[in-house]
Amino acid sequence: MTTNENTHTHAPRMNLTEAIPSATYKAVIALDAAARKGVDPVIAELVKIRASQINHCAFCLDMHIKDARKAGETEERVYLLNAWEEAASYYTEKEQAALALTEAVTVLTDGFVPDAVYARAAAHFEEEELAQLIALIATINVWNRFSVTTRKTPGAV
Repeated sequence: MTTNENTHTHAPRMNLTEAIPSATYKAVIALDAAARKGVDPVIAELVKIRASQINHCAFCLDMHIKDARKAGETEERVYLLNAWEEAASYYTEKEQAALALTEAVTVLTDGFVPDAVYARAAAHFEEEELAQLIALIATINVWNRFSVTTRKTPGAV
């Protein structure tokens, strides 16, 4: 096989679960579990997939697409998620608000989450649910950064 600059082969760098102090890893697991409470499971998986797309996290994409399928998510909605704004009719207003917030929190383009994006989400989520959603978005971003940095292999446990 010949390689060129467009071919990327990434071997795992380390096993984070073995290298990091167990209390630190368990803290992120606990945050993840706490953040999911009260968030619609469909929205939770859409958020995790969308953040993982933005962060180019193959491991998390593999895991959360499989989880979404097991939860009954359709292939069509998973395929279109990367272009959800263009395919808005496939997602509820509430899902669209969650996805817009996910993108704003994940990218922080201008160093902040725009008021309009926050207000859109606040219109669809009660304050406690919105707080949970924000924690969920932050948590998937932590997992993405762990997996991308250590080059965790998709499909690996």
